[in-house]
Amino acid sequence: MVRIRQLAIAVAGLTLAVAAPAQAEWVASWAASPHAPLTTEGPFAAASFRNVTISQILRVSEGGDRVRLRFSNRYGPHPLVIGKARVVRIDERGAEVPGTAALLTFGGEPGAVIPRGAPFVSDAIKMALPDLARLKVEIYLPEETGPCTCHLTGMDELAVSPPGDFVGKRFEPAARAQYRAFLSAVEVDSPDSPGTIVAFGDSITDGVGSTPGANRRWPDILADRLHAAGRNWAVANAAISGNRLLSPGMGEAALARFDEDVLSLPNAKYLILFEGVNDIGNRYGPVQGGIGGLSLDQPKIDAEQMIAGYRQLIARAHEKGIKVIGSPIGPYKGASYWSEEGEAARRRINDWIVNGGAFDAVVRLDSAFADPRDPAAMREGYHMGDHLHGSDAGLKAAAEAIDLSLFKPG
Repeated sequence: MVRIRQLAIAVAGLTLAVAAPAQAEWVASWAASPHAPLTTEGPFAAASFRNVTISQILRVSEGGDRVRLRFSNRYGPHPLVIGKARVVRIDERGAEVPGTAALLTFGGEPGAVIPRGAPFVSDAIKMALPDLARLKVEIYLPEETGPCTCHLTGMDELAVSPPGDFVGKRFEPAARAQYRAFLSAVEVDSPDSPGTIVAFGDSITDGVGSTPGANRRWPDILADRLHAAGRNWAVANAAISGNRLLSPGMGEAALARFDEDVLSLPNAKYLILFEGVNDIGNRYGPVQGGIGGLSLDQPKIDAEQMIAGYRQLIARAHEKGIKVIGSPIGPYKGASYWSEEGEAARRRINDWIVNGGAFDAVVRLDSAFADPRDPAAMREGYHMGDHLHGSDAGLKAAAEAIDLSLFKPG
């Protein structure tokens, strides 16, 4: 009798083990790294909101069964009040997909107060989310936000309502823009995904020069290629336009923002690092320390300090088990801040990236953009006219230069 009872207990335990739900496999299916407000006037003026609803359009890379959103008040002047938030799938025409809308909660509550300087993650909601799905995220902001914690280069629509709570309601926008406000990541529970690939860089990775609303940044095209090949990696774009490796200005320096913008993303397995042109352009260019009319502090850096900075990022990623794929700095001859001295620094740094052995692998995004007749310059038609930022064709070529076999599960 004792043996029978022990056997029954063992079988019951086995049944429970088999019936237990699979462990969640969260990945960062979309990201937009926030940065501090830049100015109060001109094209880079920081937005603020009060008693309005904002809606933002985005496309995820990897689908799954559940979704949670990461908000950010990293640079807010005071606590940020979220009155209500909603997420819904939309089709290619922008129409809501029936039956897919869900109100977000935060610890079971319909709203949240996000402390100054903090990220804040919503509760997970059930949502059957296909790969490469488009989402609309609506946020009601009942109180004055102050200058927003935004990502300036959204390359897709943000719409601002007339005064009031328009969550789940149609409205004629009182204003439109192309930046991300208070939203830094969409995380998806995807048991099929081997993990997150993070693209880390500046405006070339951020998609400046690509067609707005068309998802033609090179990380978008990489996600397209991965899913067409049946490889369920999530791709998170952690670039900031104007960003520099060593110096702040357009966002915190890459070294300073690395922990929050990269290491905090769930299940990050690979990092593609493509950054540095703004460091050398602003250091050695004819007009030093300026981007887009903004005056930025520019220390007297050199190639060896840049290399030391790359080594730091590699070491910090390796500590977390993340493999780092580096690309040489892209060509920029003809850009407003190009100089012979800067080109010499680029060649020195790129020789180390390719031959130094510090990266786990190297991809040649620089060569994908380059003019074969003059590799210091971008190929005609591959830039937006400024000899620096990729066009749709150039960004596609860069994404296609990445060997998908580099990304190995496990």
